[in-house]
Amino acid sequence: MKNKISIDVTIQDPSWNKLGGIEDVVRLSAKTTLDGSVLPKEAMDRDLEAGIVLANNDLLQVLNREYRNKDKPTNVLTFASLDSDEPQSDGPLNLGEVFVSFDTAMSEASDEEKFILDHVRHLIVHGVLHLLGYDHETEDEATDMETLEIRILERMNVQNPYTKIDI
Repeated sequence: MKNKISIDVTIQDPSWNKLGGIEDVVRLSAKTTLDGSVLPKEAMDRDLEAGIVLANNDLLQVLNREYRNKDKPTNVLTFASLDSDEPQSDGPLNLGEVFVSFDTAMSEASDEEKFILDHVRHLIVHGVLHLLGYDHETEDEATDMETLEIRILERMNVQNPYTKIDI
């Protein structure tokens, strides 16, 4: 059975509207990630839903301070429902939410000389993988997660984000 995937995109910061069609880019990136990943057992044969919030540094700094004790903005934060002690048994499985900062994404893309939409795709892939339980706390986990990110991004014709291209 193929999972039905529903991705709710919320634009919290209007700056995101400068990137035409950003909701479609985000939705496709999230769905491609879910289609290209090994799903946790809780997600097998279930419809899936997730939320993506396109925010800014102000909101991500508040969330980062409250939930990670780091008083600074970051590029992406995830709140995975699978981490909850209360399993969801009926209906679609809500995987959680991914928050992305416009300010940090723009700054990183500029600093790293990446196309902004490719960088956003990478941040969405990274965040959705966290919703599925992937992590990068150890070197092996980081290698596994990066390898999967590269493979998923290739499906969207995005170059390996971990390779610096000299022009």
